[in-house]
Amino acid sequence: MASAPQPTLPLFYKDLMPLNKRDHAGWKSRTLEGAEFLKGQHAIPLTVDEFVECQRDFPIVFSSGENSLPIALLGLNEGVNTFVNDEGKITDPVYMPAYVRRYPFMLAKLQQDSEELSLCFDPTYEVLGQFDDGTDLFTAEGEPSDHTKGVLQFCEKFEESGQRTRVFMEELSKADILMDGEIAITQNDQPEKPFVYRGFRMVDENKLRELPTEKIEEWNKNGLLMLIHSHLFSLNLMRVIFGRQVQQGTAPKAAEQAAN
Repeated sequence: MASAPQPTLPLFYKDLMPLNKRDHAGWKSRTLEGAEFLKGQHAIPLTVDEFVECQRDFPIVFSSGENSLPIALLGLNEGVNTFVNDEGKITDPVYMPAYVRRYPFMLAKLQQDSEELSLCFDPTYEVLGQFDDGTDLFTAEGEPSDHTKGVLQFCEKFEESGQRTRVFMEELSKADILMDGEIAITQNDQPEKPFVYRGFRMVDENKLRELPTEKIEEWNKNGLLMLIHSHLFSLNLMRVIFGRQVQQGTAPKAAEQAAN
């Protein structure tokens, strides 16, 4: 069972293997109680199709550097996820990004010179295997089961969402309305020592207001303006996430903040 070639694996994935009836006949998919792979993951990739729903639970920002992409913040500090406990259990009934729900599957190229994508999975995450209990991945005739067909359809829709996300980011880039983000959060007992967070990008509201009326009308008609507003509204939740870190004891100390 050869792994698919991969120069760099995306977040969560430690290995990648194509799913096929020859090697995986008789395999099942089982449900695990926790999500160990989410522990300590503070930023999760997001697609534009999820902005409206996600902005109710998480801040939506954009990654820094070139090829900026939208991400949902589950914590404000590296290694801190305020919605997953030490046992890998999701602690709150919140929207979970499709990137998380897709794992351990994904569509990937088996040959770099081909555009064809194949359904692959991460074999290091022990949710698939020759188990006594679980949902069959293939039928007795060797055809993909309804479960596997559903997984493939979900992954295909995720890829389509990814394409729409790239178009959205290209529009923001062409309009030049992204700026380096910064947020200062103060605590009641130390108002003179704010905790300052950087390392992300956000829409510059001043540049947004200065865009030509024609561009605003265009974005309003094609739905891009709603996505931008979802992003901007969600930024208020950064203080909520910080408050969760304070309650959970994972907020940085003033001395640590000063050292950064």
